[in-house]
Amino acid sequence: MSIYFKSIILIPTLNERENLKNLVPAIFNLLPDVSVLVVDDNSSDGTRELIKSMTVNFKKLFLLERDSNFSYGRSSLAGFRWILEKNYNQIVTMDADFSHDYKEIPALLERLDNFDVVIGSRYVKGGGVKNWNFFRRILSRAANLYVKIILGLPVTDATSGFNAYRADALKKINLDKINSSGYAFLVELKYRLFKVSSKFMEHPIVFSERREGQSKMSSKIIWESIKLPWKLKFLICQLAD
Repeated sequence: MSIYFKSIILIPTLNERENLKNLVPAIFNLLPDVSVLVVDDNSSDGTRELIKSMTVNFKKLFLLERDSNFSYGRSSLAGFRWILEKNYNQIVTMDADFSHDYKEIPALLERLDNFDVVIGSRYVKGGGVKNWNFFRRILSRAANLYVKIILGLPVTDATSGFNAYRADALKKINLDKINSSGYAFLVELKYRLFKVSSKFMEHPIVFSERREGQSKMSSKIIWESIKLPWKLKFLICQLAD
């Protein structure tokens, strides 16, 4: 049996209809045996209606609808909980906007044979970014260096959202104790996995700036990301299961 029968792609969404109508068929064309879970935060652009209509042709496409407590982190956690109640062994998280190249999914999943967490990394040899200005490139690298120094994470791209996880690794941490609601969630999740001795590796990816849709970034999310490493560093009791 192919590993893809036990693999699922988790895609948190907010007004991503125009992207999903192309991304979902592309994923299933590449990996017919994989499952896809779209977790939608009450989109107003017809995202939910689109996904429901697509399930007629794609039997392994699922929709989880959320109507409150909106954020990238909360959506991801809801998706993880849904998945961990099923019989999946591997989980890939990615954005819907084609900033993450779906063609890298097989490589991420294959590396889970030897690792618990595989990070789609912009900052290892072979990785990179497209359509970012110089300031944004420097800011992102500095943020990841900041996180690595404070938390001691053995990765160069802790803020990447294109990742693969073994379900068994996620089951070792208490998802209910994750408090971050924005993109800081990505750092907190990796740190908690690190603290339970998960094995990490980084696979090079090229991140391309989003095509369509609505950005989820805000000043609140940025400040949350700045404060989180110190919170995790000194409030270790939060990591207790």
